[in-house]
Amino acid sequence: MPQSDKHFDAIVLGTGAVGSATLFELAKRGHNTLGLDMHPPGHDRGSSHGQTRVIRQTYFEHPDYVPLAISSYGLWAELEERTGKRLYFQTGLVQAGPKDGIVVPGVIKSTNQHNLAAEEISNEEAARRFPQLQIPKDFACVFEPSAGYLLVEDCVRAHIEAATKLNAAWKQESVTGWSSSDNGVTVQTEREEYSADQLIITAGPWANTALPLLHDKLTIVAKHLHWFPAAKKMTVESGCPVYLFETESGIYYGFPSLDGTTAKVAEHSGGILVDGNVLEFPRELDEPEYKGVCDFIDRCLPDVQPTGTAFDVCFYTMSPDEHFILGQHPKHERVHLAAGLSGHGFKFTPVLGKALVDLAMDGKTELPVEFLSPGRSEDF
Repeated sequence: MPQSDKHFDAIVLGTGAVGSATLFELAKRGHNTLGLDMHPPGHDRGSSHGQTRVIRQTYFEHPDYVPLAISSYGLWAELEERTGKRLYFQTGLVQAGPKDGIVVPGVIKSTNQHNLAAEEISNEEAARRFPQLQIPKDFACVFEPSAGYLLVEDCVRAHIEAATKLNAAWKQESVTGWSSSDNGVTVQTEREEYSADQLIITAGPWANTALPLLHDKLTIVAKHLHWFPAAKKMTVESGCPVYLFETESGIYYGFPSLDGTTAKVAEHSGGILVDGNVLEFPRELDEPEYKGVCDFIDRCLPDVQPTGTAFDVCFYTMSPDEHFILGQHPKHERVHLAAGLSGHGFKFTPVLGKALVDLAMDGKTELPVEFLSPGRSEDF
């Protein structure tokens, strides 16, 4: 079909973290592309907001993620160069926990398997180098110097900005349905009907609705992000790293102070089950979860006051095995998807976008994403 404002080489449904990166990758390769989202770029209704996200290579979740994490660094640097925006801040990452826990043994396994630049350090050495952190005496500790944080909303906006400068179309419209045939795909929104050769669905916490295949397979949990008063000692300039602690109460993480007065601290584990539309979830402080964060601060962050100044809510879309789901739709040859990033996907978004475009437009990818395939489990 000839190109028009209603027909495209590819449509991206959902332009949050992965979707915005996918839209940019398509545009970069010269494809006539449309991105659709019900919310504006960098919105605070889904999974990709809250100021910062950790970027790291020492992957305790599974060593197979490491090559993808390494690739993502180069792609983030490319986006920074293209847009002139600083998105990645290298602070180093301290990961601490029991020697027989999940985090430290997983970090060491990834480090050894992929020969990463990370080092096990004693508690005494950690206390000397990172006085902002109070690590329990019975914890082991690993420091990754190349890790740091990404500015999450800025990253999403930068991907969309770069895509539209390359003539990608982006529209704020709610999608009401889609269909696929041997000849192409059709997407219906509240305003228009669009057609394309390929459809890529990256709907985040709306994936259960956009992908009936995954209905009742993905679990959405609400996660609270907190900001607390912090001393100047907690800033990047004072040498404060990003940190992640596995404790008997859960896994907690936090960032250096970006403004010199407050620091973001949150719990990675746990979460509140969302039954229904995430837009209807109450944005209220969860007292038990908040108390857990405050107890962690009391124990491990001597320069942070456990009296919150602000909080926000984002959502983890959890897959059954907590690994991403990425690949071709099992029932629709012209549809590809990414879902179930399970709270640890943001750092990978440019490389996941690249993999999706490879698969959708070229039929194959050299990126090692087979372990994320929707066909890996009967659960999907």
